[in-house]
Amino acid sequence: MNFIQTRGCDKNRPQSVTFSEAILNPIASFGGLYVPESLPELGEEFLVKHLNSSYKELASDMLGRFEIDIEKSVIDEALKLYDKFDNPSNPVPVVKVKENLYVSELYHGPTRAFKDMALQPFGAVLSSIAQKRGEHYLILAATSGDTGPAALETFKNRANVQVACLYPDGGTSDVQRLQMVTEDGKNLKVIGIRGVFDDAQNALKRLLASDEFKSALKEKNILLSAANSVNFGRIIFQIIYHIHSYLELVRQSAITMGEKVYLNVPSGNFGNALGAYYGWKMGLPVEKIIISSNENNVLTRLIKTGKYDLRNSHVVSTTSPAMDILKSSNVERILYDMFGYERTKDLMGDLESKNFYELSATELSELQKSFDADFCNGEEGKKYINTTFYKDGYLMDPHTATCMKSYETCSKKDVKSIIYSTAEWTKFSPVIANALTGEVDAEDIVALESISKESNLEIPAMVKGLFSKPIVQKSIIEKEDIEKEILKFL
Repeated sequence: MNFIQTRGCDKNRPQSVTFSEAILNPIASFGGLYVPESLPELGEEFLVKHLNSSYKELASDMLGRFEIDIEKSVIDEALKLYDKFDNPSNPVPVVKVKENLYVSELYHGPTRAFKDMALQPFGAVLSSIAQKRGEHYLILAATSGDTGPAALETFKNRANVQVACLYPDGGTSDVQRLQMVTEDGKNLKVIGIRGVFDDAQNALKRLLASDEFKSALKEKNILLSAANSVNFGRIIFQIIYHIHSYLELVRQSAITMGEKVYLNVPSGNFGNALGAYYGWKMGLPVEKIIISSNENNVLTRLIKTGKYDLRNSHVVSTTSPAMDILKSSNVERILYDMFGYERTKDLMGDLESKNFYELSATELSELQKSFDADFCNGEEGKKYINTTFYKDGYLMDPHTATCMKSYETCSKKDVKSIIYSTAEWTKFSPVIANALTGEVDAEDIVALESISKESNLEIPAMVKGLFSKPIVQKSIIEKEDIEKEILKFL
């Protein structure tokens, strides 16, 4: 299968590329992204076949259906990294919380967040390709809190790759920050910037498209790629857990094969939601995909009104910081799938030049056939955390809590809902401690111990150990100095 470009071809690049090329060079013509030329059709036969399969067996077959140019032996080695999860035979448990509501727990990997699901195998695949080609790569990562730790973990000490990870100083939880700044791999550089996530992501996209920066790297015999979900190497692994979660409901006799479900996704950069959309198009029985946002609710406005409006907008710091994002990169891939490359190029051009675009009434109607949305503010989220824990005995993090409101407002049919829990409670302990016990401004370690006592849940050793590890990565810079800092590292 080849990959084509969301904004058309500028004739400086091939019309289509292989999977390897798409993940090594993820930015396409005119600043666009790569998407599959077509999606494999799975259908009910595929689902029935994998009803009793392990996660790795399901993943291997699904990836095989894409016919990507990666040897099966490389894929199999990459999928073995799921052995690092809490339960290798089922790395994504799906838990019933109440009638019609199930939570797919995506955070049981080494950094306790859903980014491990894609980045663990992705890192192994990319490093393998680089070694086979005899090339060395700089991997850029911009993070709002979870991509960074997962990217650093998967690429640490891997051959032929170096990583520069950008995060907004003060814009992540303490645990997320410590996961990054205590990393001591020789091939890793962590850079805090005085700004917000969108500043980090904009810098990443600018550098990926910069011929001058690429020339500076070429002098060092280094090529450029990215670990963010602009890279389809991330997205292809994110489709799998949506299929797995559906099969888990069938295994639990919560639904019958072929019965439709709601997929409820807390969304920042929209990669998780895009994986759900592709799964649906490939044959997963879905009623609708529900997008859950926080106060930075550009996605809710887009899906409700057809307007993507960043004029006079700024990022608001919230209790769910991994979703403190205004420019959601993967919406572009939805626009392309629904409206084609010419319209996508026009819309994205308007967003970049005017900070605004608006869908036509027909286009909005098409978007709303697949998506519904709502947003949840921090105080509402804390109430859901408290109520769900004390009433239903289930502890969730602030990002998962945003899904509870949209579950109530957007689930318009008597259909089972799968909510995707993207992070473990340990990563946002001060917010959760405040929600459960009323503690205010507790330090992370104090909040962790308070929650552990209240819930009888143990603090994972890897999280507890962060607080005694030395700070190795100390760079905090102005966003204008990012390029210079990366080149200095190299």
